[in-house]
Amino acid sequence: MPPTRLPSAAGCTLEDAGHDWDAIRVPRAVGVPAVAILGSRCGAVVDDPLTKLLYFFTPVGTAARWEVAGTRALGAGATVAIPPPRRTHGRDPHWRVCPGDDGWITDPAALRAALEDSERAGRSA
Repeated sequence: MPPTRLPSAAGCTLEDAGHDWDAIRVPRAVGVPAVAILGSRCGAVVDDPLTKLLYFFTPVGTAARWEVAGTRALGAGATVAIPPPRRTHGRDPHWRVCPGDDGWITDPAALRAALEDSERAGRSA
């Protein structure tokens, strides 16, 4: 079955995880430093200011084996609000890192390491 794409009230499209990507939902306080740690290795990231959560996109299948405390893996059966292209700020979901020519995907091992480094740095601050 193809992924579902439904419009949301915030002008986003609700898209099913588990087809083209899985997503890792992360608290903003840990996710923002992780984006900086990843640098050019970071794929697309959605920032939802209302919930104070970030969404990183990983290869399909990542959710089934993802076990990082304080995060939630979203695979088949979950949806993510995808902002319009080039929306990079505002109170509604927007792109913290826009999808690039190389796609949306962040390597799960690199993401795990960046989240662990971000969490450690936050505890020592």
